[in-house]
Amino acid sequence: MTIFNLGSINIDHFYRVPHLPAPGETLAAHDYRVGLGGKGANQSAAAAKAGAKVIHIGAVGPEGGWAVDRLAGWGVDVRHVARLDTPTGHAIINIDPAGENAIVLYPGANWKLPLSLVEMALAEAGPADTLLLQNETAYQSEAAAWAREKGMRVIYSAAPFNVGAVRAVMENVTVLALNAVEAEQLSAAMGIGIEMLDLPEIVVTRGAEGAEWRSREGACAFAPPIQVQAVDTTGAGDTFAGYFAAVRDAGQTPGEALDLAGAAASLKVTRHGTADAIPTLEEVRSFRA
Repeated sequence: MTIFNLGSINIDHFYRVPHLPAPGETLAAHDYRVGLGGKGANQSAAAAKAGAKVIHIGAVGPEGGWAVDRLAGWGVDVRHVARLDTPTGHAIINIDPAGENAIVLYPGANWKLPLSLVEMALAEAGPADTLLLQNETAYQSEAAAWAREKGMRVIYSAAPFNVGAVRAVMENVTVLALNAVEAEQLSAAMGIGIEMLDLPEIVVTRGAEGAEWRSREGACAFAPPIQVQAVDTTGAGDTFAGYFAAVRDAGQTPGEALDLAGAAASLKVTRHGTADAIPTLEEVRSFRA
């Protein structure tokens, strides 16, 4: 079984600041680093580090070759990553001493990849495979529709949150993944509680309060939180999503997926960085033990 991820690839610029800047405020950062990020790249890295076979579908600009090489180094299949003239997507990430962040995102090549690339990649997929999606690339709804025609599991991370994007893919989503804030936003926009949405499965992550899964039939699972000292929460949700997809792809239960994904996300927030900081399966198992 294979995870196909139509996902963003970004160059992350990290600035450690004394506090998150207020409107009109100029702050001096006391540390600066560059790393690989983007919700898509993070989720591909997480799923691959969790042991899944991952094929990434995406695009970078002329300066993004190193990002593709980094993904390949973790075992991600990058045959379907296009090299375009448009600059690689990037993010400016401010991080305060408590690990909270404020992010400015430039989408770049992520929204310029050709539709033919998506179609060609998914032509390789079968009904036992999974499609991962996030709201950081073009052609999400088209990919979801093609995947469901093939009988694939479609896991959609509704972030960055936009209700129009969620509505466009919802009919073809089998697992909708949200954090607590996104769940509240979607509930308000739809006028019903999250548990009332007509979806096969919903996963809600609640940070320090753990994570929950529920099915259309009423089955539920819950993973309690793991107490850690967070230094950087960037990419925690993507770590969770990638691990959750990998565990489900391996045929394990939603409860088992929640537990391992929650542990992986908890370990990730104890480290600085995004894709590079996502732990391996061996590290997560040791952490749980």
